[in-house]
Amino acid sequence: MQHESQSVDLRRDTTTRPDRQMKDAAFEAALGDSVYGEDPDHNALEQRAAEVLGKQAAIFLPSGTMGNLIALLVHTGRAAEVILEQNAHIRTSETGNAAAVGGLMLRGVPGPNGVPAAEDLAAAIRADDIHYPRSSLICLETSHYRYGGIVASLQAMSAIRELADQHALPVHLDGARIWNAAVALEVEPALIAGYVDSVMASLSKGLGAPVGSVLAGSERFIAEARRYRKMLGGGMRQTGWLCAAALQALRPDNLERVRQDHRNARALAEGIAALPGIEVDLVRVQTNFVLATVTRAGMDAAQLVRGLAERGVLATAAGPSTVRFVTCSEVNRDGIDTAIGQLRAILEH
Repeated sequence: MQHESQSVDLRRDTTTRPDRQMKDAAFEAALGDSVYGEDPDHNALEQRAAEVLGKQAAIFLPSGTMGNLIALLVHTGRAAEVILEQNAHIRTSETGNAAAVGGLMLRGVPGPNGVPAAEDLAAAIRADDIHYPRSSLICLETSHYRYGGIVASLQAMSAIRELADQHALPVHLDGARIWNAAVALEVEPALIAGYVDSVMASLSKGLGAPVGSVLAGSERFIAEARRYRKMLGGGMRQTGWLCAAALQALRPDNLERVRQDHRNARALAEGIAALPGIEVDLVRVQTNFVLATVTRAGMDAAQLVRGLAERGVLATAAGPSTVRFVTCSEVNRDGIDTAIGQLRAILEH
């Protein structure tokens, strides 16, 4: 958590730092060559991740972007088409890797609540025609980054699972923040992951591990994923330092830090909603994101963000009039109150 002299950083949740238990575990880790399966903490992390996500097996990776790409490569083939929500992170924020590396087409479907309706996905599935790419995979995302951390309902995921089964299509979940989704829905992460064939989950955001993500699925899927991890340069050798810390991140009690992030986001959203010249849709504040719309005449999001930075509060201009705030364990309730106070000072000036 921040000290009084430090900035209140609400730009992202990747600023989380490992706690003392993670640091101690890292420095006590027994190291081995993980590419040869000889690093004990690496092996233990993959086993634990598979258990938490309810899958047969899992693989540790340096980033979620690599995890999503590997999932696309395993599930599909060159010139195939992947169907996903049009603002999904895989489509907007992973540097076009599906096309550049996998030779894949990405077909975006609108889903303003973070997940397309099953009937809209059904309409996007290609007919069996030599002129068309083959529809080969459906991708989902929860919580959804672009829509302010909103969470896909289990009913929506169930309907998409049923649709995918009807068309013999696999489903992959970008679950970078599946931990936030699970807390919001008050279910175990494995229940969410049960609707998909594979899931990527980040360990370095709200959970506070220093580096890494996991990809989980069937044993056969993960065996193929290991080949692609090697191909993409993800064989990291003595990974025990990282995996020992990540194991601590998967402690059951560590999810409490995610719950606190959600409480802080709610407090921030309610505080902002009471201010003039700015609006928040409280219904869409479901996890640790707050999207606020600047309505004050003569002020846009970039101006407000600059004004906040001058006062020691960091946020992100996510659009001409949209400011994004993201809570994590590095900002405590005092920091939230400071952010609200500085917003009030600017907007009431």
